[in-house]
Amino acid sequence: MAGEEGLTPPKAIRVDGGMAANDWLLQFLADILGCIVERPKDVESTAWGAALLAGIGAGCYASTVDVAALWPDDVRYHPMMEAETRRRLTDGWQDAVRRTLTVS
Repeated sequence: MAGEEGLTPPKAIRVDGGMAANDWLLQFLADILGCIVERPKDVESTAWGAALLAGIGAGCYASTVDVAALWPDDVRYHPMMEAETRRRLTDGWQDAVRRTLTVS
């Protein structure tokens, strides 16, 4: 992702749901994406997010910028993988995808 022409990598992404409970997965995601991955205190926050969007619609909040400040982060995973390792892994993944899309 980082370094691809025309793409600006995000500084951070926020995750929730069942997969967010997996520390190894979130660290690997940070490493592969080359950005910070933030996990909330309550990983099952879908209903909370829907309620905040309803609050925007009802005029309780002005915008998503206002509700973003309410997001209760718990853990931040910082990328630690070396660039060469990241490149090798993503090249291998892209090759595997390319091979599955090629019909003989």
